[in-house]
Amino acid sequence: MASSKAHHATGWAAGIIAAALASKAATSIDYVSCALAVLGGVVGATAPDWLEVAWWTRKRKLWITHRTLTHWGLGWAALFALCWHYLGRHPAVPFALGFACGGIIHLLADWPNPMGVPWIAGRHSLKLWTSGHCDLIVVGAAWIAAFYVADGVWFHHEYGRLLLHAMRA
Repeated sequence: MASSKAHHATGWAAGIIAAALASKAATSIDYVSCALAVLGGVVGATAPDWLEVAWWTRKRKLWITHRTLTHWGLGWAALFALCWHYLGRHPAVPFALGFACGGIIHLLADWPNPMGVPWIAGRHSLKLWTSGHCDLIVVGAAWIAAFYVADGVWFHHEYGRLLLHAMRA
């Protein structure tokens, strides 16, 4: 499991990915939709953990075992696909798309942990490091993905080409 700070940092990256994807589906860039997508990504990146908490009780204990239903990869992917299908048909869909992106990025951040995440049926782990370690790698990978998607959608990979050219020089 990545730390809470890592989930928040990757949430911003997920929001930017969702904003880029939402703007790609629209005929023109809608800044309100982009802002909603970013907000959804930030909220969704912590959602698999706070959805497990029984907010309606005084003790706020978990109502479901950690990393079970709320960490199910297939569910988050289905939410993303549903949002993608309905993008442009309702003003709340960009927020939901960001929420789904945030949830997926949360699972990707938890995947290297020995506990793993249930992608389809059973849990799977990359077994690379224990909880809270190597957060910089997770956050860095999320932001590299955000740069790649945003650069591709909004700038047709112009800045990526410039970066590669500068690295070669």
